[in-house]
Amino acid sequence: MIQIRQTSWAEDEPILREIRQKVFVQEQNVPEHDEWDDEDATSTHFLAINEKRDAVGSGRLQPNGKITRMAVLPAWRGKGVGALLLEALLVAAVQDGKAIPWLHAQVDAIGFYSQYGFAGEGEPFDEAGIQHSLMRMTRT
Repeated sequence: MIQIRQTSWAEDEPILREIRQKVFVQEQNVPEHDEWDDEDATSTHFLAINEKRDAVGSGRLQPNGKITRMAVLPAWRGKGVGALLLEALLVAAVQDGKAIPWLHAQVDAIGFYSQYGFAGEGEPFDEAGIQHSLMRMTRT
């Protein structure tokens, strides 16, 4: 059973940092200077918590409606954790009256985001050494 909890950088920085460090910096080789930015302090964050009360995933919603830093620990992938995080991020975006939700999807994850109403725009581009595609929500 996974629970999704809304949080902030001020409240849960160590946990959020640990998940992103493992997924992006260690696993995907994202340079540290690309992973950490000033957006953390002003964004709404979400944590996926398992039945043992361990954090197994995270995501953030920036004030401009951009969904970023979706990360699920390897042992928890394919179990619906990413879907629960994305759904919580989308609900928060709508409730907060954000602009149409958008994101930079890693090209390997385009199919995942398409299932939730996102559509690609333009050509893929490099971001932190990984190919991404701009995607915007096309339905609510």
